[in-house]
Amino acid sequence: MRGMTQTVQPTVPGTREHPSLALVDTVHGSPGGRDRDELSTPEAATAWLVDHGLIAPESGLQEHCQGRLVRFRHDLRDLFVAQISMDVPAPKAVEALNRALSSAPGALLLRFDAELRFFRSAEHPMTQAVEHAMAIIAEDAASLLTGDAASQIAACESDSCQQLFLRTHARRQWCSNRCGDRVRAARAYARRREQRGVPA
Repeated sequence: MRGMTQTVQPTVPGTREHPSLALVDTVHGSPGGRDRDELSTPEAATAWLVDHGLIAPESGLQEHCQGRLVRFRHDLRDLFVAQISMDVPAPKAVEALNRALSSAPGALLLRFDAELRFFRSAEHPMTQAVEHAMAIIAEDAASLLTGDAASQIAACESDSCQQLFLRTHARRQWCSNRCGDRVRAARAYARRREQRGVPA
């Protein structure tokens, strides 16, 4: 949340361009096994959506809407992991994405503002803020899964990390330099122990 100090996470490749990947990556693993969830409360979920330009700053999610967003995150992860592993996704995950695609009104309605100008905008009052955000995320996920970049979706190979990312080159194994450094340090430590004859 804005008034609280947060650990700055490195930018994971693909999350800046794809809100669907960014949503999936809102759970951060740690070597100690304690996960940090960016959507842990309605206020945190609202702040995340505002930060990503998906809802207006004056919007505020209720607990029910926060829960829907968290469940949608789980469904998106299922779809992306199925793509990575070339496996069959859970039917409910496909249904959840299709439901999100069709839940927000798509027609741009005619408006008239105080400056005597006509303009068009979508109808998404406060009660539909989460539907609007989920529809945008779903559209991004559907485009990503069916586009040329689908084969670039990958899972970080660091054991303590849960992040998904887009490979910037074919040999990339980790979502960030931090994860790569952590794995390399662990491997070097294990080699030193082995050389000294210390059991693993």
